[in-house]
Amino acid sequence: MHIDDCFLLGYIVKTHGTKGQVVAFFDVDYPEDYDDLESVFLEQGGRLIPFFIENMEPQQKGRFIIRFEEVKTMEQAEKLRNTALYLPLDELPDLEDGQFYFHDVIGYQVVDENYGELGIVKDFYDMPQQQLMGMEYLGQEMLVPVIDEVMQGADHEAKILHVSLPEGLLEVYTQPGTPDDQDEEEEKKE
Repeated sequence: MHIDDCFLLGYIVKTHGTKGQVVAFFDVDYPEDYDDLESVFLEQGGRLIPFFIENMEPQQKGRFIIRFEEVKTMEQAEKLRNTALYLPLDELPDLEDGQFYFHDVIGYQVVDENYGELGIVKDFYDMPQQQLMGMEYLGQEMLVPVIDEVMQGADHEAKILHVSLPEGLLEVYTQPGTPDDQDEEEEKKE
């Protein structure tokens, strides 16, 4: 299995008990969709290795206590701390019309309801306060908040991501110079 064929499910955050159990955090919108997994892929040495689940108990807010068939001691479990967990892309839940997974819309044309065609989706970023979409716009990267009010939906057939940009956001990227640049120009004049 190649990492490009998978999505990041979450991470092993710590060990649990003395018999090789681990606590995993599933970094997905609906962790309960994954509470009956038979196996996951763990990233080890740049490769994805399948690990079979013997037992998995849901805890709170996306945390699960997992016992892998191959892991029987606390020392073995400790070696898995901070390891990324992956699943094949075909195990992603189906979405409703217009919904999208981030990896699906990379390369899509971004079309705003007021401004029309803007640019191309380049990446998504998980920031502490919110997620942001990086879009190529006028030769630079423009960051757009990933919230329901902005992201209107995706047309997968046409490869278009429909948005409704917050008022003033586009102007931030179209005004010449930044306040710092203007301060430097004023100092030069003096």
